[in-house]
Order: sequence, then structure tokens, then C-alpha cells
Amino acid sequence: METAEVKDEKQLETVIVSDVESSEIDFRDKDEALRLVGLEKAATFTEGEYTRVRRKLDLVIPPLCAAVYCTQYLDKTALSYASIMGFPVTGQGYNLVALSFYIGFLIWVFPSMYIAQRLRLAKYLGTNIVAWGIIMMLHAIPRSFGPFFALRLLLGMLESCVAPILILIISMFYKKNEQGSRMAWFYMMNGVAGIFGGFLAYGISFIPDNGFAPFKIIYLMLGALAIATGVAVLLWMPDSPANAQFLTREERVMAIERIRDGQCGTENKRLKKEQVVEALLDIRTWLIVLATLLSEPILTMIATKYSQFVANIPNGGLANFTNIIVKGFGYTTKQTLILSTPGGAIGIASALLCGWYSDRAGERMLPIVWSLIPTLAGAAMLVGLNGTSQKGALLFATWIVGTYGSSLAIIYAYNASNTSGHTKKVTVNAMTLAAFCVANIVGTETFLPKDAPGYLPGKISILVLLSAQVVLCFMIRWVNLWMTRKKRRLVEEMKIRNGWTDQDVERERERAAFADLTDKQNPFFVYTA
Repeated sequence: METAEVKDEKQLETVIVSDVESSEIDFRDKDEALRLVGLEKAATFTEGEYTRVRRKLDLVIPPLCAAVYCTQYLDKTALSYASIMGFPVTGQGYNLVALSFYIGFLIWVFPSMYIAQRLRLAKYLGTNIVAWGIIMMLHAIPRSFGPFFALRLLLGMLESCVAPILILIISMFYKKNEQGSRMAWFYMMNGVAGIFGGFLAYGISFIPDNGFAPFKIIYLMLGALAIATGVAVLLWMPDSPANAQFLTREERVMAIERIRDGQCGTENKRLKKEQVVEALLDIRTWLIVLATLLSEPILTMIATKYSQFVANIPNGGLANFTNIIVKGFGYTTKQTLILSTPGGAIGIASALLCGWYSDRAGERMLPIVWSLIPTLAGAAMLVGLNGTSQKGALLFATWIVGTYGSSLAIIYAYNASNTSGHTKKVTVNAMTLAAFCVANIVGTETFLPKDAPGYLPGKISILVLLSAQVVLCFMIRWVNLWMTRKKRRLVEEMKIRNGWTDQDVERERERAAFADLTDKQNPFFVYTA
């Protein structure tokens, strides 16, 4: 009976042999990069040339990714600002309007990603951004629950493609030890958006309501910003290294060759059912889904407990009700808009530090553990100071609790570095974001009115989730290290059995890089812990 390793080896060798013996490569089955560079390295470039290309990429891709993520976060959290600026829907209706975004997100994330795989990636993203910018501006028209619910539902559907596509783009253009920091560069825009949005809403709050509520101005401005961002993506964001127009043909070859050793590939337009099945059967997929499910409810539950509006808080995590929480400490509306912004600065620092450490140390799980420590301290402060008059300490606690949000950026980087096979990458990214969405929907259900005033079950849940997340991070790390050791043994066995030299192994590694093999199928793939 054949082992899984032998099957993987035979599959790889079959792919390589068939391509070498055939006069023409079937590009439908392989990575699109092969059209430009072929199975083996056609040219050798210096580190200086690779650095020059990377700097050129850094001038275009991370800024555009950052603009997209900033726009998305502003649009998603506009409801939080609107809630204290004359938004006409309140109470349970407001809860449902906030919830509808995540319902739309959840039902469309998988179809959206498989549609994106068949189309030009950046063009699909840009079109979605322009469309949701229009939806944002339409928020200024309705006055009742129904239309707001429908608009937020559409907004969630259109925004569901953002993070999965940005992960794919970063993985196409950057080496594994560069991906964590690039993810952090755009993920930190959550903090930037928190600061910018707070000051923007603060300024708008001074505009008198003469029949045109201030929240409508928020939606019109942010909608226009989204449309402008979408146009910029359509004009300048490359779909892949093979067709990046701001690079010369030689630079496009360099951009592809510099990521060859990572074995992650670029893209493939054919949906491969076997890769979908592998993603669903891969234990690491479900571990990272579980990590995402654990992360979001922690933030949501902490926020829920310490709002004075427990019966009326919206679903969907801190993004929708941080301002309500802060205002609940006794601050005015204008003070709330300003006092919520330092949390954004802390979020920026946390994301950048975690991303930098993640790449420098070649780690993905340990930075998540480090980001957990301030969250644990903030949670302890909120529990210990609950019911006191120490508003300053409570406010500081709400700021540092958010450091754990940077863990999602590292989860993005984990997916980019540890998944190969384009359809599998698309599936794993969609599952991760679906888990994020589910977590936002269910996170508020732990602190229930019947448990007042002590909310002991909720407090226990926070501690259990935080502890479980630490254990889970180390478990994921161990699995990846174990699988990497197994890959190395397999390569050594292949080397001995086939009588390969080190040069032969390197040649086979080059051939496997753009064969659109999954990380399990490719014995040369190395996992990042």
C-alpha cells in the first residue's frame, strides 16, 4: 500500500516528466507564471537586481493595498460614527442593520473568491470597490430599517473579496520572509482609519443639522473616497507579476524568479476540485479557522460586557460599537469621537511590530501570542475596574484590548506563506474570512442580560478563549514544524532513490515551483511556523 509521501512524489515526478517530454505545456493546469519564465530558471539575477525590483513593487502594491484596507475599514465602521450622529435606526433594529453586513459577507465570500479566480484579480477588486462606494453614498437616502438593512447586506457582499484578494496579491509578489511585514503595512490601516475617521466625524459633528443629518455627510464622503480608491486600483494595481505594467518584461521575470524558491506560485485560472477537497481535509485549515473563530469573539465579548447598552449593542465586534462603549463611560459625543482615536495609534504600532517580528524571526504563531498579552491585561483591568468611577483607566483598557486585532494580519500572512495551489489558497482564504464573519455574528451572545450584574459566564468565557488561543497557536506551530521535517525526509529519500545530486534537487525544486501543486503535493514546499 502506497504512503501519502510516495503518492505525492509520484504525482510531482509525473507532472515534471510530462512537461519535459511534451513540446507544449498545458498552461490551464499550471501556474500562469510559466508563460513568462518556463519550468526552470531561464536567467540568473543578482541580489541587487532583486532588491531593485522589490523596491519598485513596494512603491505600488503596499500603498494600494493600504488604501483599499483603509477604505474598507472606514466604510465598515461608518455605522459606528452614524450611531451617535443622528442615525434614524436604534435599538434592536440597529443591531440587525449591523448584523446584515456580516450576513452578506458570509453568503458571498466563497462565490466571490471563485469568481475572482476566473477573472483578472485586481480588476475584479477595483470594480467591487467602486460598487460599494456607490452603495455607501446611497446610505444618505433612506430613513427606515428596511433599506439600511439591504444596503448593509450588499456592502458586506461587495467587501467580502477584499482580504482574500489582498492576501493573494501579496503572496504573488513577495517572498515568505517579506509577507508578514507587507500584510502589517496594510492591516495597520485599521488604526489609521480609526484615527482619520474619528477626527473626520468630530469635524462633521460641528455642522448643524438643518434637515440634513450629519451621518449622511459621513456616508457621502466615505462613499466618494471608496470610488476614488476603486478607480486607482483599476488603473494601477497589477493582477499578477506576469502582467504588471509598471515593470519591464525583464523586471517581470525577476519578480517571478525571486519568489520561485517559496514554492507558492502566482495564479491559475482553472478551478481544481481536488484542491478544494484537499483544503477541506487539511487539518491545518481547520486549525487556522478555529484560531480566527476564537480571536474575534474575545474582542466582541469584552466590548459587550462593558457597554452600558447591553440590550441594544450591535453585533459585529468592536468595529461597530467602540464609540458607544466609550460614550457609555460618561463622555460627550464630541469627546467620544476624539477619545476613541488613540486606540487606532496603538493598533498601528501593534500591527507593525508583529509583522516585523513575524518576518524577521520566520514565525507566524508566536507574534499572535505576544499580541495577546496586552489584551489579557486590558481585559483584567475592565473586569477589575467594572463599576468604578476611574474613567481614565477604563478608557486606557479599551485602547490596549485592541492589540489582539493585529493577530488577524499574522493569520493572513500565515495563509500566504503556508498554502500552495491556487484553488487551495482561494479556498483557505475564503474559509478564514468566513470564520471571521461567523465570529463577529456570534460573539455578542456570551454576555446575556440574565447573567447581570456579575456576568460570571462571560468572564469565564474570556479567560477560556484566551487560554485556548495560546494553546492553539503552539499546536499550529508544532504541526507546521513537524510537516516541514517530514518534507525534508521525503526529499532525502527521493535524492537517494533517484541518485540525484544537490544540483538535480535544485533543478527539480525549480520545476515544481510553478506547477500549481498544493503544499501537500509538493515535497519541496517548506512551511512557516
